[in-house]
Amino acid sequence: MNQNRAAIRYAKATLDFAVEKKAAEAVEKDMQEIAVTISENVELQNLLESPIIKSEVKKNSLLEIFKGANEITKGLLQTLIGNKRIAMLQEVAYKYIILYKKMKGEEVAYVTTAVPLTAELEKKILDTVTTATGNSITLENKIDESIIGGFVLRVGDTQYDASIANKLNGLKREFTNSL
Repeated sequence: MNQNRAAIRYAKATLDFAVEKKAAEAVEKDMQEIAVTISENVELQNLLESPIIKSEVKKNSLLEIFKGANEITKGLLQTLIGNKRIAMLQEVAYKYIILYKKMKGEEVAYVTTAVPLTAELEKKILDTVTTATGNSITLENKIDESIIGGFVLRVGDTQYDASIANKLNGLKREFTNSL
């Protein structure tokens, strides 16, 4: 099973259990904190991915870092460690957040552009995506100059790549294949 599908399954099981225990919102806050903490801390990423560091050390470190977390979140940490899947913690957190927002009828659309979006363009994208999905959408703009121009739009598991870099790569593949 690939890592993405496994992360979705862990996130879905956690969400189902959190809904049953009426703690879905508290666990979502924990997942937000986990996702941000891991993305901002290279040492923590290395700790989670290291096959050399013992599971007990990882478990104690995570329980100390996230000591204020809900019991369901702590249970997820222990399950991932027990199943030797703790390296995918950040991905599970992202998937949980997406599933939780979808359950509430909300979604986050990530738009990657080479330059910041203008307010007018942001509104157009928001209207288009809201109409297409039928859900309430929150728009997050990420800046990545390597895409050169255009945009990459990701809503849930769907991605639309209209970047110049993608088009150039496509042309490069066509020329390479036709030689």
